[in-house]
Order: sequence, then structure tokens, then C-alpha cells
Amino acid sequence: MITINKSETADTRTCDFSKVSKMQLKMSSHQHIRDVQMALEWFRRQLYIAGENHDSDKITNIDYFHEDFLTGFKQTGWWDNHRKITRHHLLQEDGVPKDVNLIDVLEMIADCVMAGMARSGSVYPLEISPDVLMKAFNNTSDLLKSQVKVKE
Repeated sequence: MITINKSETADTRTCDFSKVSKMQLKMSSHQHIRDVQMALEWFRRQLYIAGENHDSDKITNIDYFHEDFLTGFKQTGWWDNHRKITRHHLLQEDGVPKDVNLIDVLEMIADCVMAGMARSGSVYPLEISPDVLMKAFNNTSDLLKSQVKVKE
């Protein structure tokens, strides 16, 4: 949870700006900057967790993964399950979680770029649906809001 203090004096939309001193505006601006830093730190931790968990089923279910791999993925049991239990296969419709967010988008980009560069030296075009991006954008905003508590 991110706990922030109420601050009504750093924005002309939420205060009588004619009564805010330069010092109060400066203090409120510092507070806002710290609040944004806490939000970005929360995002950083979420990205770290995504990296820690990335494709873990390739290790924990190596036998299942290897079985499909040996068929050149003509057999897709592992792959079909993989898209359901991970959050970053956003280029396939059944790989998009209902609560898709921008952490998932960044993990997908990292996955595709790192795999492409390591395996072939290039990255295939990443064409994600604008609807998925907008949903991820809105869900990320909602996710962050759910993590913020404002002290009075």
C-alpha cells in the first residue's frame, strides 16, 4: 500500500490559488514529487516480480514443455496452458488476461525482444491490439489507485 498525505494546494483546480503562498506551493510540489516517486517505485517492484516469475512453468513443468518442444509445437498442450497461466502472451487473444495491465505489456515487449535477439538476432513485428493497450492503460490506472491510501 502507498500512503500519501492529502494535498490540495498544488493545483489550481483544487484550491483557491490566490491564497497559496510561494512556500506552500513549493512544499506541495515537493510532496507531489515524492508521491510520484513512490508510485514509480511500486511499478518498479511489480516489474521485478514479473521478471522473477517470467515463464516459471518452463522450469517447473519441464517435462511437459519438452514434450511439446520435441514435436516442434505440433503438440500444443503445454503451450495452450502456458498462455492461460502467464500474463504476457498478449499477441494471442487467449493470452490476454481480463485484468491486463502495462506491466504485462512491458513483460511481453521484454520477452519478445530478448528472445528474438538471442535466438535469431532480430525481432518480429509486435502488433498488439489497440483495444488491448487501452484496456491495459485503464487497468493499470485502476491498479495503482487500488494501492493508494490518502491520509487526511
